[in-house]
Amino acid sequence: MTRPVMRVGDTGRVEAVCVVHAEIEVRTRVGRTAIDKRPVEGRVAVAAPGLAGDHVCDTAHHGGVDQAVYAYADEDARRWASELERALPAGWFGENLRLTGLPVSDAVIGAHCTIGDTLLEVSGPRVPCVTFQQWSGEPRWVKRFALRSDTGAYFRVRTEGTIGAGDEVRVVHVPDHGITVRDLFTGADPARLERLRAEEPTISADVHRQIDRHTRTRADLTLEVRA
Repeated sequence: MTRPVMRVGDTGRVEAVCVVHAEIEVRTRVGRTAIDKRPVEGRVAVAAPGLAGDHVCDTAHHGGVDQAVYAYADEDARRWASELERALPAGWFGENLRLTGLPVSDAVIGAHCTIGDTLLEVSGPRVPCVTFQQWSGEPRWVKRFALRSDTGAYFRVRTEGTIGAGDEVRVVHVPDHGITVRDLFTGADPARLERLRAEEPTISADVHRQIDRHTRTRADLTLEVRA
């Protein structure tokens, strides 16, 4: 299946800007999560650590400058809502930005997008976890979410500013390597991911670990076939 990939000049729109509504208890090591994010009005300041009024609880596995802003496509959210037969309002995926008009999960790693006076850089996919499973209340949710690979994208903040609902999102730079958030998440071609490591100097330690994991998995499968 050929999927549209973000290209320079593509535009979309911010449907909602979301920050933490309340921490909730979950059955995890940390015991609490800030996944309950809901839309806020007005313009929201965006700095290197993320949006004003937002935070994470499990700082060992989430957050940081390479996961400063999480965006999810409204088109993907609506497909899930239809399938699950329930409303999935902005923030339900734990996203900071609900976007429309752009293939967020097919953004190229290292691509730059302007939103208002803010410049964001695509840094990687969202990897679903047990907290997301508990929050969803859906059976086998993590597996279903992973199989579809509509993960949404994390961004790092290149230029601080403010973002508000209704802002235009404009793609202003796309690296030549062409490797997308979805490519990295699925790891369907580990050899191709080495191009990302070689050509994209901004990739995070987490992205390096994801590439290493895909390489090991492919090597293990090759050994099984030979055996």
